[in-house]
Amino acid sequence: MSQPPTFPDELHWESDGTSRIPFQVYTDEALHKKELERFFYQAHWSYVGLEAEIPKVGDYKRTVVGERSVIMTRSADDEISVIENVCAHRGMRFCRERHGSAKEFVCPYHQWSYTLKGDLQGVPFRRGVKQDGKVNGGMPADFNTADHALTKLKVARRGGVVFASFDENVEPFEEFLGPEILGYFDRLFNGRQLKILGYNRQRIPGNWKLMQENIKDPYHPGLLHTWFVTFGLWRADNKSKLVMDEQFRHAAMISTRGTAGQADQVTQVSSFKASLDLHDKRFIDIVPEAWWDGPSAVMTTIFPSVILQQQVNSVSTRHIQPDGHGAFDFVWTHFGFDDDSPEMEQRRLRQANLFGPAGFVSADDGEVIEFSQEAFESKPSHRTLAELGGREVENTDHMVTETLIRGMYAYWRKVMEA
Repeated sequence: MSQPPTFPDELHWESDGTSRIPFQVYTDEALHKKELERFFYQAHWSYVGLEAEIPKVGDYKRTVVGERSVIMTRSADDEISVIENVCAHRGMRFCRERHGSAKEFVCPYHQWSYTLKGDLQGVPFRRGVKQDGKVNGGMPADFNTADHALTKLKVARRGGVVFASFDENVEPFEEFLGPEILGYFDRLFNGRQLKILGYNRQRIPGNWKLMQENIKDPYHPGLLHTWFVTFGLWRADNKSKLVMDEQFRHAAMISTRGTAGQADQVTQVSSFKASLDLHDKRFIDIVPEAWWDGPSAVMTTIFPSVILQQQVNSVSTRHIQPDGHGAFDFVWTHFGFDDDSPEMEQRRLRQANLFGPAGFVSADDGEVIEFSQEAFESKPSHRTLAELGGREVENTDHMVTETLIRGMYAYWRKVMEA
């Protein structure tokens, strides 16, 4: 008679390395809560949005850091603030709209009002109410509005992008990224005024780390994505390299679209469809841009919260928003630049159809993440294998490796098991 499986009290790794990742990393609720504290609420910067999303005084955007609701605002002195969406009185999430414009924030429960920077400015019946010649009720005499502001996050702005942290002692943003990843960040956000083109949102029933892994995984694009391999947008035989920061948490996958023919190792994979053609060739009407400085695609993962995408002329941010250990919201912000020609703007919008929830490419990613999570939940004592290219963690000048995934979990182990 078979015995029921046993589950270890502590996470079990098969070695000191990270080439074999326990399924529990994706399924354990206690681990998930620990991740939120250590990666989203302490010692890390999280993406909250683009300055172009709140162009005028009073504009705001509601978003999240980890699983906490926050609001990014622009106030009269052109300061951008990020405040937690939790009323200082009774804890209500007072802001319900995703985007809007306001002169102040007022909690509908008891009408406490706050400035756009989160300072408490009004409390109804603070001095009580006069009845029968005497004052009844009111806040205590020593009540001070300055002591009851909304929680204010530390803010970093660079190149039109806004990051925030609950940790007042978080390292400077530039040091958080490190010089090499900062270089790729500045390549995309190079000072040109950004222009918002649109949004996509999707709920993916999988652990949030799986999307970080997906964009640290150069193994799958030329195998899973028919679009990429057939039209040569991302192939293993393209000129490429993979780079990480010194702590291995952030990474960039860099690829230059080649003019190579139909190499045997490409045409022999099942995702390559020689007969596939387009009714509208404009989807691959690619125009090299001066700021590319060579690469036609750079996918940058900034741990833990965001992916910066440049895939040919389509550019976007992809915000990872955890919701429990087994699901996350994935929010795409497609943008261009104010000095784009009308033709380039249309090109960016057209190529954006490759990405997003129903994108010709990205729909595949959401599906395989869902199927992976289903397997993890059914067999939590097992582990994944990430040994392509060896078991070491190192930068490479090719795509046939899982080094970036091993690197991310080397960092994960250091922070989570400390």
